[in-house]
Amino acid sequence: MSLTVLSVSYPLAQVSTHTAGGAEQVLAMIDSGLVRAGHRSIVLAPAGSRCRGLLIPAQVPTGILDEQAKREARREFKKRLDQVLQSYSVDVVHMHGLDFHEYLPDCDVRVIVNLHLPLGWYARDVLRFVGPNLTLVCVSKSQADTAPTGAKIDNIIPNGVDLSRFHPANRRSDYAVVMGRMCPEKGIHLAIDAAERAGIDLIIAGAVFDYPEHRDYFKTMIQPRLSSSIRFIGPVGGARKAALLAGARCLLIPSLAPETSSLVAIEAMASGTPVIAFPNGALAEIVTHGSTGFLVHNAEEMSDAIASVDSISSCACRRQAERRFSSEKMLTRYFELYQSVVAAQGARELQAA
Repeated sequence: MSLTVLSVSYPLAQVSTHTAGGAEQVLAMIDSGLVRAGHRSIVLAPAGSRCRGLLIPAQVPTGILDEQAKREARREFKKRLDQVLQSYSVDVVHMHGLDFHEYLPDCDVRVIVNLHLPLGWYARDVLRFVGPNLTLVCVSKSQADTAPTGAKIDNIIPNGVDLSRFHPANRRSDYAVVMGRMCPEKGIHLAIDAAERAGIDLIIAGAVFDYPEHRDYFKTMIQPRLSSSIRFIGPVGGARKAALLAGARCLLIPSLAPETSSLVAIEAMASGTPVIAFPNGALAEIVTHGSTGFLVHNAEEMSDAIASVDSISSCACRRQAERRFSSEKMLTRYFELYQSVVAAQGARELQAA
């Protein structure tokens, strides 16, 4: 059955396969997969986003992303979402934003909400009081296990990556890499501590978004420590990202947040590169200690693990990514979910008639 799926991004994050956010990358993969499978994909996202289906660009604030900017963006998304649902016959709305409850559609269309972030970050009680047309999806078991009492998590669909974009290198270079948003919860400063203690070069790749707390963190905790051996190269994507991961001796993930998933960890494994991570949230599910990397608890242990990464097999990392984390496996599960919620809604409508 051919479907029309309306994907709705977070209002302040552009969607593309090269963006820094995991939610936006997953949305982009779903959009591309829908088009390849012959379905109709509509994407509501900030202007400047890139997608394979029909993009509905929202003109949202730029510059400093403070509370006023967030409110303006939500109002614009609510208006545009209502316009799209009046103009197109949509089978499923698939929402990806942390603040999804602020712009939920008013009609009775079936809505799937991807909970990409730690469940404690969502508005109080928003996960407990959901209507019959709302389906909540977590991206890892560890995330679902933190659901508040009364929240009904309908499905767990782990994230995947396009394995064709990542391949092991014939030989790894002698540098470590850390990738992600430049913000306090990602713990980038701890990766610097570990690399300096281990005496290895560190490449820091990622975006500094215009949230005041992100700018302050980068300015005070990262920028003063940059040197010839600790380099910041900004956001990377595409072939450059694949080459950077494949050439690295290891990927460091010193995240202080309970990560719900980690696309970059999966991408590193697909590149045959070991991952050294704090075992927060789903990272303990993704990284197999001693096989695809090491789970450590502080910068000192991370530094010690860097010296042991040569014991990790590139082939084992790649095999694990292929077995557990392909984008095709992820897309199959989402498409099955779309079909099931549409069928359930059709059955309810027949009963009501």
